[in-house]
Parts: sequence; C-alpha cells; structure tokens
Amino acid sequence: MLLAEGDAAAALTTLRRAWTRWWELEAPYENARVRVLIGLAYQQLDDADSAEMEWTSARRTFFELGAVPDVERIDSHRPQSPKPPDGLTERELEALMLVAAGKTNREIAAELVISEHTARRHLQNIFTKLNLTSRAAATAYAYEHGLV
Repeated sequence: MLLAEGDAAAALTTLRRAWTRWWELEAPYENARVRVLIGLAYQQLDDADSAEMEWTSARRTFFELGAVPDVERIDSHRPQSPKPPDGLTERELEALMLVAAGKTNREIAAELVISEHTARRHLQNIFTKLNLTSRAAATAYAYEHGLV
C-alpha cells in the first residue's frame, strides 16, 4: 500500500523486512517478487542503479525457476537497454558482467545455467571481439564502458 500511495521510502523499510523473512524461509520465488517491489520503490526514489540491481537479481531468480511471465513482467518495468557493445551477444554481455564481478568460469556457468565449456567459449569470444587478453582487461573494459 505504501508503494501505491507514493511513499516509497516507508515502503522500502517494510519491503526490506519482507525480503529478509522470505530469505530466511528459503523461498526464492517470493523473495524475488519482493525484490521487484523494492526495485519499484527505488525507481520512485529516482535511484535507477539500485532499482536495476534489484530487478537483475529478481530476474535471475525467476529465470532459474522457469517463471517466464515474471521475467517478462520485470522487463516491462526496466528501461530498454542498449544493444551490447562491439558486436557482443546478449549472453556474452552477461558473461562479461560476471567476469567483471570477479566470477570464475565455474561460477559463470552456474549463474547462466550453462556448461563450463560454454562459459569458457563465451569468454574466448569476448576476448576476440574486444581484442582483450585477460580477465583483468575484460573487467577494465566493462567498467570503462559503464557495463557494471
């Protein structure tokens, strides 16, 4: 109700408590639903970065759970993102952002629900397309281009 009434700051406090409770109960779907609302609260507070962070996390959970309508609903709240830079595919862009977050190939594979071999292949493609030679260079590229 607080969010619908436009009191995003008060709603955020309540939503954070709800998020904690669902997390403690190990209920990922409900937890992700609360994160969508937290994102909307941040959006009302003109904090686009925090809203995007919440939606990205919720979207990942919904995707992993196979909740396609929820993924689509999140995408409708988000501003249209630009096409990936320098010829990268959407999947390569996701892998690049995970590299920039310090993830290993195994962690990238788990996060994207792909094999380690495919994760390694994505990184090879990224290095080739961006003319990079290391994970550190890929991380620097991601930061320089505002991808993280």
